Amino acid sequence: MLTKRLIACFDVKNGMVTKAHQFQDNIDIAPAEEMARTVYEEQIDEIIFYDIMASAEKRPIDLEMVRRVAKEVFVPFTVGGGIRSLNDMFQVLKAGAEKISIDSMAVRHPEIITQGALAFGRQCMVLSMQVKKVTPTQKIPSGYEIAIDGARVFTGMDAVEWAKRGESLGAGEICVNSIDCDGTHAGYDLEITGKIAEAVNIPVIASGGAGKPEHLAQVFTETGASAGIISSMLYSPRLERNYTVQESKEALQAYEIPLRPYRRTL
Repeated sequence: MLTKRLIACFDVKNGMVTKAHQFQDNIDIAPAEEMARTVYEEQIDEIIFYDIMASAEKRPIDLEMVRRVAKEVFVPFTVGGGIRSLNDMFQVLKAGAEKISIDSMAVRHPEIITQGALAFGRQCMVLSMQVKKVTPTQKIPSGYEIAIDGARVFTGMDAVEWAKRGESLGAGEICVNSIDCDGTHAGYDLEITGKIAEAVNIPVIASGGAGKPEHLAQVFTETGASAGIISSMLYSPRLERNYTVQESKEALQAYEIPLRPYRRTL
């Protein structure tokens, strides 16, 4: 079994990490580079940053923020938000990111996935998708619909079919963000995470809903997810109790889940 990964994911607005509940009611937490340094020192496996207003404001991603964060961390670092072209991807990678996350732009212009994979390698391309549970229909047989633009616009696209198409276009990973579970701290959406993990042959990242280490254990043992995002667990002021990376990794060891162990320092 491949090693599972714990990923810290930060939504960034005006250089500040912010935390939402179901994509609304954001609370500012701390500067992006400060949060990155903290979780890196706690031995997180990877980090994702989303410039959450770049697409809505139709502006380029905050490259200066990317540079500041890249100076603080030495683990795989993914950046998304406001990426519209190969040049945007190049600039983000040049600023220090190792992977590109694309979401709304990929829905509008799917060819950008292929272009990025050919230019930089499919290992750089993360297809992020915002999914919401709906009544299954002929058009949406999985019962999960794709949304874009910060979950403000619904597309009529089926999540599982979009995941399979994204893989065929060149995506190297898929991040499944549950709109319903986001910020609830009640656990991941195991149903759609499992469906997508079964449908594709690339790593799937579970996102939205983690509130305690047991939720990570669930998604790793009950679905084929390769990684879990744990943003709220680390820092959300809406949780009565936050968990360190060390606490999460040590809890998962009890379930015999393979992961990069926490290394105690003297």
